Amino acid sequence: MKRRDLVADLHQAGCVLLRNGAKHDIYHNPESGKSEPVPRHREINEFLAKKILKSLTEAAS
Repeated sequence: MKRRDLVADLHQAGCVLLRNGAKHDIYHNPESGKSEPVPRHREINEFLAKKILKSLTEAAS
């Protein structure tokens, strides 16, 4: 998956960029209170992209 597609999906889900890093950006979902690092590679493994989306978009428990 292209990184820009993952970032667009994260923004659509209500996630915001918390901070930039050297090799990862940290995205945060204010609704669930969860944060996840997103690699700064052009291509992101499909399984990793799905894991990041699932982790940030599932409801807080």
